[in-house]
Amino acid sequence: MFTGLVETTGVILARKMNGDAGKIIIDPKKQFADLEAGESIAVNGACLTLEAGMSGGPLTFHVMRETFERTNLGSMPYGSVVNMERALAANGRLGGHIVAGHVDATARILSLQRHNSDMELEIELPQELREYFVEKGSITVDGISLTLETVSSSGFRIGIIPTTWRETALHTRKPGDSVNLETDLIGKYVVSYLSRMTEKRRSPVTMELLAGAGFL
Repeated sequence: MFTGLVETTGVILARKMNGDAGKIIIDPKKQFADLEAGESIAVNGACLTLEAGMSGGPLTFHVMRETFERTNLGSMPYGSVVNMERALAANGRLGGHIVAGHVDATARILSLQRHNSDMELEIELPQELREYFVEKGSITVDGISLTLETVSSSGFRIGIIPTTWRETALHTRKPGDSVNLETDLIGKYVVSYLSRMTEKRRSPVTMELLAGAGFL
């Protein structure tokens, strides 16, 4: 589990595929302490498994083909800057919100505008995720925990404070770039639960249903 608070950025050095799996090599701006093989690090919000580089220098991650295909990690050019966060320790602070590291979709940045010292981003809204978007709710963009300012039928807006803009990879992005999105985990469970309850109410009463409930 992650929090959406970026610890450092890194630069993509190499990427290769071998069948249904591959590797991506990233040079972090700041070295992580006490890394172990097999631990999870979120890269642009995608949970990846560390394979090599624990003693310092570039980090090598094992990546499934699906991850390359469903996130922007498979299309970003070499030299691109990515966000990085280690998994949350049991005694750590949950400073952002609960982030699973499972990217739901990618979306294009529609616009970038400066408002005094802050930045405002408008990002297209994937329609298959619309039910999970709530104004003032949480959204993860390239691994960053952010607050939804406004939500429309075609896009959503988020505000970026100077520290977030400066210390993450967002300052390297431009309109048209693809970003990874992960919607709020708790919201997903709530929507799933309510959908199941609604479907149950619509289901006809049958002998099998009564028997399963212990009435027969």
